[in-house]
Formats: sequence, structure tokens, C-alpha cells
Amino acid sequence: MEIADNARVIISNEFIGTAILVLLGCGIGALGSLRKSLGFGAGNWSLTAFGWGMAVFVGASVAWKSGAHLNPAVTLGLALTDKTPWSDVPFYFIGEFTGAFVGAWLVYLLYKKQFDTHDSPETTGGIFYTSSGTRSLGWNIVSEAIATFVLVYWVIQQQPWAPALEGQPPSLGNIGLGYAGVAFAVIAIGAGLGGATGYAINPARDLGPRLAYALLPIKGKEKIDWGYAIVPLVGPLLGAAAAAGLFLLNYSGSGA
Repeated sequence: MEIADNARVIISNEFIGTAILVLLGCGIGALGSLRKSLGFGAGNWSLTAFGWGMAVFVGASVAWKSGAHLNPAVTLGLALTDKTPWSDVPFYFIGEFTGAFVGAWLVYLLYKKQFDTHDSPETTGGIFYTSSGTRSLGWNIVSEAIATFVLVYWVIQQQPWAPALEGQPPSLGNIGLGYAGVAFAVIAIGAGLGGATGYAINPARDLGPRLAYALLPIKGKEKIDWGYAIVPLVGPLLGAAAAAGLFLLNYSGSGA
């Protein structure tokens, strides 16, 4: 495949998959937070964890042709473990960040009338980007790194498929679950680890919608805490690097 064709496949599929991921995920926040939404008040942490997991499932399913990273932290972890060529990394990042930006705009367009009539526009930022209940940038980064470590290690440490032996069925490994497997992982991370920082675990998922929110024409909207933006950007990348390091240490010389 020529470089241009490879770039097109990666960027287009990562763009579409990440846009759908953010549309569905941030849509959960809009559904439960906007007063004129028919789902107003229905949002809770269980719905958030489950909904984001399913958003990952749908987004990944449609982005299968590019490998369905949808997350710069996943891309970094796969590159560090030689599962993704470094030359492809910029294409993944372009698709992921632009897809997240557009996905956030789609949430606004879908709920525009609810945003227009919402009586507390200064609280709408949380629909799009993450924050911490206890702001401490260093510890917030640690929290994001730990949560992302779990996700990325799950992704890169996949039990391989093995053919059937005589009298035995084949071993499907994690591929037997398809993209539902990573959805389950995201649900578990949200349910158990999400309370500290809102578990961005994905730099694109936070920065793209954060940038989109800065441009959305919502009157009286929340002032963005740009100082906190470093947390969902740096934390996940550190977690991905740690996951890749442990994988390489654990499987060094094993041919994994």
C-alpha cells in the first residue's frame, strides 16, 4: 500500500471512529445534564461507565480497517511495542484529534435547542471534557496514568489466536470477544477508577471536545480550565508508556 493510501485509510477510519466515540460518549452527558432533554436527570455513574464502554464498542467497530485505535495513548503503546509503525503514528493522531473535535460539535448540533434553553449554561463544560473533584495536577496526572495503564496494557497484551490441535478446539484468545472486549475493559475502568478525574484515558477524547467547546456558540458557557488540560493529555501518555514498558519487560525474548 502506498504511503498516501495508507495515510488515507488510517486518517479517515480513525476520524470516523473517534467522532462516533465522542458523539455517543459526550451525548450521555448532554442527555442527563440538559434540562429540556428527555433524559434529564437520568444520568448516573453506572450509565456513564456503561455508555462510554458501548461508545468505544461502536466507534471501534466502524474503524476496524485502521486497527481502531481511537486513542493517542493506545497508538503510543502499540508503537512502543512495535505493533504499529512509528511512521503511521502522525496519521493516527490526526484522525483521532480531528475526529474528537468534530464528534463534540455533533453533540452540540444534536442538542442545540436544549443548549439554547438550558438555564445553567455555566455548567455545560463537563458535558464535553473532564475535570477532577479534587484539583491537584500532579496527583490528577497519576490517576489518569494508572487508569490508562490498565486500558493500554489490556490492548497490547492480547492472548494470541492458536489453531486447533487434534481433539482440541482453537484458542481464540481475546479476539473471540471482538471489540466488545475493549468495551468491557472501559466499563470496568470507569466503574472502578473513574471517580478521581473522570477517566479521560484518551488525550483526544478530552482535548478535541475541549477545543470544540471553546468555539461553541453557547451563551454564558463555562470558562474552560486550560491549566487542567495537561492532565488528560500527559497522564494517559505516561500510562501508555508504562504499560508498554511492562509488556516489553514481561515478554522480553518470548517472541510476543
